[in-house]
Amino acid sequence: MPRTNFEQLLEAGVHFGHLKRKWNPKMAPYIFMEKNGIHIIDLHKTIVKIDEAASVLKQITKSGRKVLFVATKKQAKDIVAENVAKIGMPYVTERWPGGMLTNFPTIRKAVKKMGQIDRMNTDGTFNNLSKRERLQITRQRAKLEKNLGSIADLSRLPAAIFVVDIQKEANAVREANRLNIPVVAMVDTCCDPSLVDFVIPANDDATKSITYIIEVMCNAIQEGLEEHKLEKDKEDRDSAKSDSEEAREKNTKLRSRKPKTEKPATAKKEKAAKEADAQAEAKAETEAKAETKAKAKTDAKADAKAKAETEAKAEAEVKAEE
Repeated sequence: MPRTNFEQLLEAGVHFGHLKRKWNPKMAPYIFMEKNGIHIIDLHKTIVKIDEAASVLKQITKSGRKVLFVATKKQAKDIVAENVAKIGMPYVTERWPGGMLTNFPTIRKAVKKMGQIDRMNTDGTFNNLSKRERLQITRQRAKLEKNLGSIADLSRLPAAIFVVDIQKEANAVREANRLNIPVVAMVDTCCDPSLVDFVIPANDDATKSITYIIEVMCNAIQEGLEEHKLEKDKEDRDSAKSDSEEAREKNTKLRSRKPKTEKPATAKKEKAAKEADAQAEAKAETEAKAETKAKAKTDAKADAKAKAETEAKAEAEVKAEE
């Protein structure tokens, strides 16, 4: 389903192009007709291109990456700052800092400088400076905030940039092309669409036109951010679930291992008991044998004594008879 319709674009004045004498021939495929010396943009093609650009920006933000909005012209800067700040995307509405993309590490240093100044305010270092130094640092902080405050959260190069007027933002487009960063832009009839990856043929001078298209892009980005959040929450739940399952499996394994760890100890006890029984039996047997032997010896002595007594008695009787 298209994000826009013909009537809304017509009401916003998106179809108005530049004067015929200022046109760029490369924009011919997007021009519907000429009226009173002004080119009229084909809104049917604009609808298709808006949907294409919105889906690209949605996919980028859904993957967790950033889109940088660039609009330094007077008509667009307030509109972009107001709408883009709501969705938490970086934007440039003051002068484009030269080398912001191609020399990004240096720009990051300037952004970190703001953080250092803020820390000086909080830890009390600022109060130890002289009045002149405090004034210089305050002015420096204000200048950095004005030019770079809106990109303070941009910790790495953006995945794409959205430009309102590619003629005015020629440096930004050139840097993005050099780094192969996709460029999504509102392109009027006086501009060169070959410099842009995703062209939105539209009036880039009227406030209504800029507001309408920026709102459509911001809504698409908001959808992407919400889907990214849902996916992240789902991943967190899945990871927590898998962690709990792993912990459960681990506990089960530990429980199943307990009898195995006790078994060797039981076996040792049983073995020791058997050995003790065997030793006791051997001892008892030895004692029984010793008793039997002693008894036999005692019996033999008694028999020998009785025999001797019998023989002595017999001899005494023989002597008495004689």
